[in-house]
Amino acid sequence: MDLQPYVDAIRHELAVAAAAGGADAEALARRLTAPLDSALRLALLEALSEAAEQITRELAPGAVQVRLNGRDPEFAVELPEPAEPAMSPPTGAADVPDDDAGGTWRVTLRLPENLRAGVESAARGEGVSVNAWLVRAASARLGGSSGRTRSGGKSFSGWVR
Repeated sequence: MDLQPYVDAIRHELAVAAAAGGADAEALARRLTAPLDSALRLALLEALSEAAEQITRELAPGAVQVRLNGRDPEFAVELPEPAEPAMSPPTGAADVPDDDAGGTWRVTLRLPENLRAGVESAARGEGVSVNAWLVRAASARLGGSSGRTRSGGKSFSGWVR
């Protein structure tokens, strides 16, 4: 991240303010801008570091760090390793519940972000959607069947891609 445009903007604002004070104020402002360069960069770095700390608190157990590359800061984001799924449903479980066996229930499920990759990977590995995989997992955990068979039925419901 290049801090120079921000430092230049502050220099410009100082010059505009000094112009209102006359020639002596303008001369003083020109003499002050060079030593202020380092102070402005340090203040900006401190603000960026504090922002990174606040983001890290919200992102825990991940982290955001501010690193210097020469005179310019860079952000480094460290995400935690995804955890393995707690359970893997049997592959013989049904894909989706049968609409004729009591309908469906729409629910918003909030899972920790660290489970996302594992759930998506498991669903992809079985060739089903995340929703179908979660239905299988819930059905397997409850020890029941979703009431749907893969073959032998004359009616079909669900989504087609």
